Amino acid sequence: MADIDAYFICATPRTGSSLLCGLLASTGVAGRPEAYFRVPDEASWATRWGLAADWSYDDYVGAALAAGRTGNGVFGAKLMWGTLDRVVEGLAGGHPELAGADDALLRRAFGRTAFVHLRRDDVLAQAVSWLRAEQTGVWYVGDAGATGRAPRYDPGGVDELLRTIEAHQAAWDEWFTAYRITPHRVRYEDLAADPTGVTLGILDALDLALPPGVAVRPRHRRQADALNAEWIARHRPRT
Repeated sequence: MADIDAYFICATPRTGSSLLCGLLASTGVAGRPEAYFRVPDEASWATRWGLAADWSYDDYVGAALAAGRTGNGVFGAKLMWGTLDRVVEGLAGGHPELAGADDALLRRAFGRTAFVHLRRDDVLAQAVSWLRAEQTGVWYVGDAGATGRAPRYDPGGVDELLRTIEAHQAAWDEWFTAYRITPHRVRYEDLAADPTGVTLGILDALDLALPPGVAVRPRHRRQADALNAEWIARHRPRT
């Protein structure tokens, strides 16, 4: 049996979290991490899992655990900063005696829980990628949510997202410090350069072993192209 019951990939958008989820899922021992707790997607997940129309948050978490576990009992999921608030508030609704104790709420629901903190050093590239995804609705290659709109360089939009990234990264750091959590830290730049090595490093940090004969395989591929590079070059003098 694994020494953990669950782990969360803690991130901000456009740090490679979807890529990392696919890589970890491909190992067969690190859960099936997805953005199960993103509020706009709750209804879709609940329908997929066959939950009753009047489901409670505990019902939802239970179904997520069933969907996101691998055979060794390990559960994985990813959380963006705003999503964490929804999770702990939802859990506190069923356990008001633990309200305000985020770590205790997470342990009660998910058991022995570890954290992976994924961030990107080049925040300008991150902001450009985020803005383009918001404009086009394409968050990964083949995304069915594509709007069909052409991307447009928007310096104000890039600046706003730079501020958001800074605020959310600071919030993650403050949360880890407040609850004395030492996450396993991953840089997007390392993940992009060596996805297999980073994945194996996470397995090692979680005390999980890649089964013999299993290959680490990506589910998504890199999206950045010449247009991203052009926007970055145009915006760099402003930063």
